Amino acid sequence: MTSTGNAPTALLREGGPITLAAAGLTFRVAIGKGGVSDRKREGDGTTPAGLLVLRRVLYRADRISPPACAVPREPLSPDDGWCDDPQHPDYNRMVRLPHEGRHERLWRADAVYDLVGVLGWNDNPVVRGSGSAIFLHVARPDYAPTDGCIALALPDLLALLKAGLEAIMVQ
Repeated sequence: MTSTGNAPTALLREGGPITLAAAGLTFRVAIGKGGVSDRKREGDGTTPAGLLVLRRVLYRADRISPPACAVPREPLSPDDGWCDDPQHPDYNRMVRLPHEGRHERLWRADAVYDLVGVLGWNDNPVVRGSGSAIFLHVARPDYAPTDGCIALALPDLLALLKAGLEAIMVQ
């Protein structure tokens, strides 16, 4: 585990089995179907390289208890979404649905977004087209690649958050 000051930081390395190491543990993860990129673009299916700070945690209160974590947390509601439309002023921001711009729904029928860590990518400042909705979330049972997010099994994600995760270094 590396650190940013006193904040625990996990290290994710591509090559061979994709794993994330933190707090003396190693977790299997799924990443973007396009691998890791230092030139992330909207819709390219890559996970951005670099330090991704955990901004906050969102969770489905109807499915899981509030997770222990070192960052702010808030429950999701059925009308929460995330704008992934580079032409819209709300690009790469949480929005309320219905929303006129292209977006993804955060309240899903599957369990993938039952627990979501919002990672700091392209958010300070937002650059249109440089990627949006980069999350730490629940992996599908087969660890299928994501569209650019980092995904773990729910028990692993809960353990990582409880360990005090505040950032992930993606290499």
